Amino acid sequence: MGIFSFFSKEKKETLDKGLSKTKENVFSKITKAIAGKSKVDDNVLDELEEILITSDVGVDTTLKIIKRIEERAARDKYVTTQELTTLLRDEIAQLLTENKTEDAEGFVTPEDKKPYVIMVVGVNGVGKTTTIGKLAYQFKQAGKRVYLGAADTFRAAAVEQLVIWSERVGVPVVKQKMGSDPASVAYDTLSSAVANQADVVIIDTAGRLHNKINLMNELTKIKNVMKKVVPDAPHEILLVLDGSTGQNAFEQAKQFTAATEVNALAVTKLDGTAKGGVVIGISDQFRIPVKYIGLGEGIEDLQVFNKRAFVDSLFGE
Repeated sequence: MGIFSFFSKEKKETLDKGLSKTKENVFSKITKAIAGKSKVDDNVLDELEEILITSDVGVDTTLKIIKRIEERAARDKYVTTQELTTLLRDEIAQLLTENKTEDAEGFVTPEDKKPYVIMVVGVNGVGKTTTIGKLAYQFKQAGKRVYLGAADTFRAAAVEQLVIWSERVGVPVVKQKMGSDPASVAYDTLSSAVANQADVVIIDTAGRLHNKINLMNELTKIKNVMKKVVPDAPHEILLVLDGSTGQNAFEQAKQFTAATEVNALAVTKLDGTAKGGVVIGISDQFRIPVKYIGLGEGIEDLQVFNKRAFVDSLFGE
């Protein structure tokens, strides 16, 4: 099965367009750095290191990539500058593979997990509720029965926004009055979903980070209450990060991975930034697979992350 076996032409165009600013930032700089040079030497590697770091790949991940290219160059004795982008694609794809980033073929859930429960975490403003709405749409398009739970009961806007998305997508949402216990909302959502034989449940949670202990306790309570209805829930704890914030996204990932057992990432707003390298760095540093990427404001602009398609789009095919 080919790299783009589930990629339609439209999805590939969306990916290319969404990553165009990052590609222009990275690829054009690499092209300039190697212009007129016949082989990858220390000067080329130094410039490549600076380009990757300034593209928010992160220092540690960049050094890892540079070391791999150095080793490859030493092993192959002679690496031309024409081969450099191919090397970069290979090594970054390999990094993402090591971080358990698998290429899912569309919006699918395990057959033996019904309902498949996704708890979504992330600070306010990263596109968390919008991502939930787009996920609900994609799962519904895939033939799944979807339920939403408005467990961010501290912000009226969060509940209202989720209700708007539920109406737009045509899926039910379970909510309570403002200030209600978030765990109670999660319990009611799962109970209703099980009773109605739902396939997927997506639970929104509060995005406050000012008190990590409270956040940790709240998320733990939500998880424990959900287990009373679905014993192995949540199956997925999805951290939503705003790709345009670059290094700030690293800090948010650090806070949330300390507060709860995040096992999947969604990186949003990549279309408006040249900082798309953050996808590579965060996946590498936190050893958590990137599952979804947001490439625009359209309802279909949330894509399942395909590592090879990503690096090919970023570095040219």
